[in-house]
This record gives sequence, C-alpha cells and structure tokens, in this order.
Amino acid sequence: MHKPHRDTIFVEDATILEHTAHPGDQHIMTVHAPQIAAHAKPGSFAHITVHALRPMRRPISIMRVNKQRGEVEFLYKAFGEGTALLSQHKAGEIISILGPIGTPFVVHADKPRRVLIGGGVGIPPMIFLADSLRQEKIKPFVIMGSEVPFPFKTQPSTLMLPGMPDGVIAAMPLLEDWGIPSRLASRQGYPGCLDGYVTDLARAWLNTLDDKARNEVELFACGPHPMLAAVAALAREFGLACQVSLEEFMACAVGGCAGCTVEVQTDKGTAM
Repeated sequence: MHKPHRDTIFVEDATILEHTAHPGDQHIMTVHAPQIAAHAKPGSFAHITVHALRPMRRPISIMRVNKQRGEVEFLYKAFGEGTALLSQHKAGEIISILGPIGTPFVVHADKPRRVLIGGGVGIPPMIFLADSLRQEKIKPFVIMGSEVPFPFKTQPSTLMLPGMPDGVIAAMPLLEDWGIPSRLASRQGYPGCLDGYVTDLARAWLNTLDDKARNEVELFACGPHPMLAAVAALAREFGLACQVSLEEFMACAVGGCAGCTVEVQTDKGTAM
C-alpha cells in the first residue's frame, strides 16, 4: 500500500552559506540542502543538529527556499543553550538537517483574500507563504508582531491599506519589493508600528470589509500560543476560515515519541 509520507523527509549534511546575527539574539542562516529545498512547502520546518555533543536536534521554521540553487533560509532566536550553540556556527561549516517536516498550509481558491499573521519566530513561515503566493500572482496582506527588534530594517510602506490606524506605516522591505503590503505591531514603541497586537491590525482591516468580501478571507498564522489563541478567537468573531501552525518543543520530530502532541478540538471531538 502506498504511504503518502514515505520518501518526503530527508537527512542532509548541509553546508552553511551565510549566518548573520541581528538584534534581539536573532539569526538568519542560509544553507545548501537541495533535497529539503526541493520538497519544502510553506509551513514546513527542519530539525537541526546544533552541536556534535548535543544529540537532541532543534526545530526551526523555514523562511525561504531557492529550489534552483538548493538553498534553505532559516530565521531563529537564540533562546536556550541549543540555539545559542547553533548561532556559533560559521559559513563553510557542515550541519545535519532533517526535513522538511510538518503539515504545510493549504491555500483555498474560494478564499482569495489571504491575511498572513506572524509573531516573533512565527514570522518565517509567513514570509515563505507570501513568497509562494506571489509566484502565483497573489498578493496577501502580511501582519507581523515582535517584542524584540525586527530582524530587518523597517521602512515606511508605499502600499496603502484601508483601516490602518494613523501613523502605522512601518513595513518589511522585502515584502515591499515584492509588492505585498505589510504592517507591523509591537508593544515596544518602535517607530511606525502599532502599539498593540497583530490581531488589532487584522481587526482594523476586517472592519473595512462588507459581508461578501469578509467571506473571502482566510487567516494564516504562526507564533506563540497566546497569539494563535487570539487569532483563532478573531476568526470565530468574524466567522473566518483560519489555519494556524503550532510551535512545540520536540524530540524526534517525526511523530514517533508523541512528545510534541497538542490537544485540539475537531468536528469529531478531541484529538491529539
């Protein structure tokens, strides 16, 4: 019997091509891992060996891929001992990467108004999804939130959006270059950002839509659990379709040990 997940996860000795540090202990690492690059989809992550003396890998979201060059780009925060060790690796070194892993986002044709919401290290999957959508000539609305400096230099947006509070003009330059509108939120008082939550920006935009347009909206989100709970509540409030990508600590990353399971409610009841 055919098993759909067979031959979809690979272990690669990946060469680090570039590894840059950013404020807030954030790091962007680009590696040459052609098998993972060829099979990764928005919402995928990889399980990365951080050090030869640390057998437990760390799960890191994929931010971008270049299938032609076989490159995979990660954004992560050096939060604990493992990711701190990962941050010390230099360009030219080899690290073992297991991936791509995870259930990717599913884009529905009957929901053409996509709102992508990323918080903290939940930002990378939103960039990956935005990149995938733009290659299909689709331009979503991207909202990002962070309580540490964003890992890019913000710029005033030239892409106007209805419903945005006065002065909320900060955007991600990469998305601006792609012609994709974005807005930023933070409680840290960063210039041009909303002093509030990502859901506040989403709600402001949603309130500009009529019922017909709102029925075409689907939310996609990744970030801390409280943020995802708030996004899910917003979806229920407006009656919207919504997909969230959960972040969890994990050991095996392939579902064998069940250490990363999360209780969810489905149409058939509680599931893990």
